[in-house]
Amino acid sequence: MAITNDKKKIVVLGGSYAGVSTAHYLLKHAIPKLPDPKSYQIVLISTSSQAMCRPAAPRALISDTMFPQDKLFVGIQKSFSQYASGSFVFEQGTATALDYENQTVSVLPVKTDNSSGSAEFKINYHALVIATGASTPSPLLGFTRDETVLKSSWAAFRGALPKAKHIVIAGGGASGVEVAGELGEHLNGRAGWRSTLSDPKVRITLLSGGARILPYLRPAIAQTAEAYLAKVGVRIVHNARVTTVSPGGAGTGDVAVNATLALSNGEMLQADLYIPATGAVPNTKFVPETVRCPDGRVNTHASTLRVIGAGERVYSIGDVSSAARPAVHNITSMVPVLCANIKRDLLLAAGVSAQAAGEDRTFEEDTRETQLVPVGKSKGVGAAMGMRVPSFLVWLIKGRDYWLWTTGNLWSGKQWAKES
Repeated sequence: MAITNDKKKIVVLGGSYAGVSTAHYLLKHAIPKLPDPKSYQIVLISTSSQAMCRPAAPRALISDTMFPQDKLFVGIQKSFSQYASGSFVFEQGTATALDYENQTVSVLPVKTDNSSGSAEFKINYHALVIATGASTPSPLLGFTRDETVLKSSWAAFRGALPKAKHIVIAGGGASGVEVAGELGEHLNGRAGWRSTLSDPKVRITLLSGGARILPYLRPAIAQTAEAYLAKVGVRIVHNARVTTVSPGGAGTGDVAVNATLALSNGEMLQADLYIPATGAVPNTKFVPETVRCPDGRVNTHASTLRVIGAGERVYSIGDVSSAARPAVHNITSMVPVLCANIKRDLLLAAGVSAQAAGEDRTFEEDTRETQLVPVGKSKGVGAAMGMRVPSFLVWLIKGRDYWLWTTGNLWSGKQWAKES
């Protein structure tokens, strides 16, 4: 189904957790309750034709045998085939410009194996949801464009992995720890009763820019993670950041090239493989600076999830939004609130009275200590709602398949079957 000019378009930018969930929820619980449902069309724009369980990347990058590929990657368009014809359109493309004064967003179609792409075009939106997420410095850890680029990066890395004697990972957050743990266990095994693996087959160095790893978790939990990493042959260097990389594209453009790394502590490292896992950058180049925060995220009202200063019916959710810390559990809490407020605004725009449309719903971030971090296939650390989670439960909830057990219902929309 093509984008039609005779419908009011609700454009959702982004095809991951936030964007896919928002589109499903609106189609199930918002559009049917509008005065003329058939006059609306959800348009989902994503650079990738497939949704991916991105948290699984630290293990998935090692081999396709780690996860069933048909569960790791799921076609977006097929996930929305359940809805009435004309109510949903998927367009594989990249947002290039937002003009909120004229309510248009420019989109450049992505070139694929089956298409050479086409010219940039503009969509007039009636409502807009910015859910473009964030990109990792390393193309091994998520979509920098689409699934083809990601799989190509994995193939190159896997080709170089058997020859590697020293792997350097930059970043002491969850991604860096998870990558180090997965590679350490895969390449070196795990020490038994010994506290450390003193003579690993492959040296793995994890660079932490701060005094400790995992800054979102309490120091005692971070120390446990360090002990688990030591058992798989990972050496941690604290208070050290990469200042220069040679060659310049090592780890970001070429994932399989040897690299020389200069560190902020004066040390020089030679790496057979280098993985920068230093944090994601919001995908907001297309968003005017007037509605961006200094950190690049979209300036979003923390309670209503409307974009501040972007005019009527513009919203933001997920890693790209300033409303909450980037985390899947925050996204799933945001979706019902966001969609309720979109429905209210659409009702008002359709001439429904404010009394009938109801009040805004408000989102409140749960700021209690919450993060689960697997360290290899059998260990992990973390906390949930302020309470420490034992290693076995981290494995059970996340570590056994990195949330893959949850994504089927999310991509299909079954998770949002009931309005909440």
